[in-house]
Amino acid sequence: MAENETQDEALHNEDASQETPQSETAATDAVQSKETTDYHQVDPDQFLKDFNWENYEEGIDALEDKQLAEFEKLVEANFVDTLTDEVVKATVTFISDRDVIVDINAKSEGVISLNEFRYNSALKVGDTVEVMVDVREDATGQLILSHRKARAVMAWDRVNAAHESGEIVNGFVKCRTKGGMIVDVFGIEAFLPGSQIDVKPIRDYDQYVNKTMEFKVVKINHEFKNVVVSHKALIEADIEEQKKEIISQLEKGQVLEGVVKNITSYGVFMDLGGVDGLVHITDLSWSRISHPSEIVELDEKLNVVILDFDEDKSRIQLGLKQLSKHPWEAVGEGMKVGDKVKGKVAVIADYGAFVEIADGVEGLVHVSEMSWSTHLRSAQDFVKVGQEIDVEILSIDQEERKISLGIKQLTSDPWTDITSKYPVGSRHKGVVRNFTNFGVFLELEEGIDGLIYISDLSWTKKVKHPSEFCAVGDELEVEVLELDVEGRKLSLSHKHTMDNPWDKYEAEFALGTVHSAQMTEMVDKGATVEFNEHIVAFVPSRHLEKEDGSKLTKGETAEFKVIEFNKEFRRVVASHMAIYKEAEAQIVKSAGKKSKQLADDESKPTFGDANDTLKKLKDEMEGKS
Repeated sequence: MAENETQDEALHNEDASQETPQSETAATDAVQSKETTDYHQVDPDQFLKDFNWENYEEGIDALEDKQLAEFEKLVEANFVDTLTDEVVKATVTFISDRDVIVDINAKSEGVISLNEFRYNSALKVGDTVEVMVDVREDATGQLILSHRKARAVMAWDRVNAAHESGEIVNGFVKCRTKGGMIVDVFGIEAFLPGSQIDVKPIRDYDQYVNKTMEFKVVKINHEFKNVVVSHKALIEADIEEQKKEIISQLEKGQVLEGVVKNITSYGVFMDLGGVDGLVHITDLSWSRISHPSEIVELDEKLNVVILDFDEDKSRIQLGLKQLSKHPWEAVGEGMKVGDKVKGKVAVIADYGAFVEIADGVEGLVHVSEMSWSTHLRSAQDFVKVGQEIDVEILSIDQEERKISLGIKQLTSDPWTDITSKYPVGSRHKGVVRNFTNFGVFLELEEGIDGLIYISDLSWTKKVKHPSEFCAVGDELEVEVLELDVEGRKLSLSHKHTMDNPWDKYEAEFALGTVHSAQMTEMVDKGATVEFNEHIVAFVPSRHLEKEDGSKLTKGETAEFKVIEFNKEFRRVVASHMAIYKEAEAQIVKSAGKKSKQLADDESKPTFGDANDTLKKLKDEMEGKS
């Protein structure tokens, strides 16, 4: 409609110009001549403001070539070419709920979507922003601009410049991501690590989303177009001065108020107003605790005392329990030796258990004070961590802050009437508690242990180690062999509860007796044969020889003669060779008797022998004569 009105007005002016008298034309020429003459003296802005564009376009007002050239220069210098992709400056003239209207010195004002300024919530009329032409003319003839594209073009230059100069930049936190946040900086999506949000640990990341904050560009990866920003760096810079001032005033023993910044398994980090200090877990409470969270909570305000710090005061050691009275100061008032008190097992060690009998006051129950038994066991066999038990105070050392406690003292000593309960020769049953190389420890009752030597386990078995004979927890019947009341020692025997089979074996396997048995095993310097389940005899190598000169081998059955029997050491020695050697000896002996008898018979003189002798004597006498 505006265009139609303009055309009608132009036609009307054209008709009017045709009817203009020559005097008016001359006047117009005079005015144009004057305007041309005074052109260089006219202010460009004023000229552009007063110039009638519609008359010029309709050909009503004419310009000389020289004037037209000057005009083109003026337009080039003052108006933006909307066909280029260059970034230009624009001034915000109006802000609606959807769009931002800006002036770029073009023929018309441009429009930008308000969403492109989400990062800048403080945008106002009069602000200068960078823009690029997005659509030269839309369906309504409107010039559409883009602030986002302009920011993208200039973003990398600005980011690099900010990184080099350390300039503080504004960024819009768009959303959360793994390990941190995504921040819009100059139109570039930068990464804000979770550790760089604040100097204290952040538990709720969502509170920063859709907020505009100040950042410092700390890292740029040009190859992958990655940018890392930090808000913590700005905070650290602000508190560095405060930190120096606070550190310069620190003194040992000084009490400060702090906020719990972080809780770890070994202690608590406190924020002292820009300076961090550590309260070790042992300095949180006089009582023993397993984790600092039992005492403090995050963001809790506490008064702490400075215990120590290094030379540059970068590491500050704090204490919390030191602000309260030491529990040991009340020990001497309410406790004494012989008192029976209740306590809670705090820690178990190999040598005993620490029992807390008051807040911050612990005593040691040595494993030897847990039972009347002289056979020591682990403390875990008697108590467990967290268990409430009754104990008796045995000793108190105020200077060393040590208390000795006992459990067994709460019961009577079983050794007081030991002679009447376990006299020598009496028989009892007990439980195997432990082994040694030389015997077995047997518990007859709580506090009464006895030792069975390995030689007193069996009459017949040769036991190399007690574990071959029994197992821990087995019940054995024993007889008391010896009793030492002062030394609290009992000597026991298991084999004495049974008859000694060697008493009857002494006659059955006496010297010279012969028994048939099988060769069981070849051993060093001989072999063994089993006469029965208890008697295993040893046969020396030379006694394995058979009558034909060969030797017996494993598995052969033969007869053996007992050549040694020792009941005390339970030793039996046998021989196969002795069987046929004895037979040979008998034959030799019998042959000797017969030979002697024949010899005796031959030595007696006969009548014929006398005649022969007389004859020889007569012949000799005659020869001499």
